[in-house]
Amino acid sequence: MDEKQIEQQAREVIAKLRPYINRDGGDIEFVKYENGIVYVQMLGACVGCAAIDTTLTDGVEAIMLEEVPGVIAVEQV
Repeated sequence: MDEKQIEQQAREVIAKLRPYINRDGGDIEFVKYENGIVYVQMLGACVGCAAIDTTLTDGVEAIMLEEVPGVIAVEQV
């Protein structure tokens, strides 16, 4: 799978997760895909939230690794 396909799939996963994050007052935005890493920006109530690390690793990253071959991590910018 090439970089463009991986990026497109990563964007689709984020779009799928967005309503769940919105429900708690936050938001997530795709920033870029580079060298196996998806970079996202957390917005709204996610900024300063104590659970942000858990949301990123146990939620976003876990789903991203499962659904998008080629992704090795998700990082917040």
